Amino acid sequence: MAVDGTATAGGDGTRSSPPGTPPPRDGTPPAGGPPSPDGLLSLDELMPWSVRPLRTGRAWVSGPDPEALRARWERLATAGPAEQERLFAPSRSRTPDTSVAALPGRSGGTGRFARTPGPCPHPVRILHGPYDEQWLLPDHRLIDAARPELWRVADERQIFAVEHSSAPGDSGPALSVTALLPDGHSPAGRPGRIRPLYRRPGGAEPNLAPGLTELLRRRLGGAAEPDAFTPEAVLAAARPSATGPRVPLPADPAVWSAGVALGRELTRLQSRGARGGERPRLPGGRRPYVRAALPARPTVLVHEAGDETLVVGDGRISPVPAAAWEFTVGGVRVLELWFGRRAAAATGGGPDGTVPAGLDAVGARDWPREWTSELLELITVLALLDGTAGPREELRTALEAGPLIGPAELRAAGVLPVPPSARRPASVLGHQEEGPEGQFALL
Repeated sequence: MAVDGTATAGGDGTRSSPPGTPPPRDGTPPAGGPPSPDGLLSLDELMPWSVRPLRTGRAWVSGPDPEALRARWERLATAGPAEQERLFAPSRSRTPDTSVAALPGRSGGTGRFARTPGPCPHPVRILHGPYDEQWLLPDHRLIDAARPELWRVADERQIFAVEHSSAPGDSGPALSVTALLPDGHSPAGRPGRIRPLYRRPGGAEPNLAPGLTELLRRRLGGAAEPDAFTPEAVLAAARPSATGPRVPLPADPAVWSAGVALGRELTRLQSRGARGGERPRLPGGRRPYVRAALPARPTVLVHEAGDETLVVGDGRISPVPAAAWEFTVGGVRVLELWFGRRAAAATGGGPDGTVPAGLDAVGARDWPREWTSELLELITVLALLDGTAGPREELRTALEAGPLIGPAELRAAGVLPVPPSARRPASVLGHQEEGPEGQFALL
């Protein structure tokens, strides 16, 4: 189904919490909230396994420029003990003398960084909040809470759905959908839960309430195409509530099929054609191009609505539709936020104009050509997503007209309540991972 509406953070995806359990220390409400008075289903009931956002503990381990991250690593690795301690920015979870397990699927060091930092790991692409693709140094010794359970299932088949804070007037879907490892950052408000579509590598075991797919096949299968009940198709049209996203499941096969088609298109656009899809592309005559070269260190971003031009310092890009410029998440303009992070990184400054201390200022190299290409693609994605506003509203209207598959029917079929095991990560039996100081563990 399509992803629409607005959303707030969902339940704890790691364990089943009894009624009255206080929220975790990160402020995320526990899993399995109370029944909705409107009879809709919670996203936490349909996709029960969710993971808290990553917590790096130090800003310098991620950013928009992978070359800057490599420069920071080299600076840290070659510093003397006292300087290394200062540059590292220690926390209670990580210091230069912390030894931890390697990230699943990565060859980073497991010994103390102060003793054997090793070579710089290749930065990996991540989704830093909605629509901002950045880079991360994948070394567990540098990250306070890397969420290894996500790394274990992040492969060429995986897709992640990420909740993010919403505000009235936001332009796009309530959930971010990405093939990259997401950090769960939200541009405004509380960080969102991360929900993998599959519980095991290789696209095995969908992260859905046990029995849900079979129920949908019985109720809707006669008029639906054969692959209409894959995990990608069961992301539903979410609506906001105080306890998390609420989801209507249509009982009309025609409405289901329309939602499946829209959901696939939203997934293709947001994941930028990953997993074999076609990359987003505007029709001829509407594709943005660089009309005047962008400067090395642009500081100003302005949109001229009259001729649909985005002014980047002395550079100019057009056509840029007003819908792309006004596209917001959490009440924040996506293009302005994206540009502000890179304008600061190009000069080694902070997003608020301050001069950061330590490694955050290391590696500035003006405005690389890759950022211009990424900006053109982001404009394209935002414009195309705005173009789905009409179909999303049509789907919402059809869902409101009903009929719906409600909680009572799912309880009668044994789909609800979700068993506690569905809220925990799946075991990866027979797979060895390198533990602290080079030891191995069997998972």
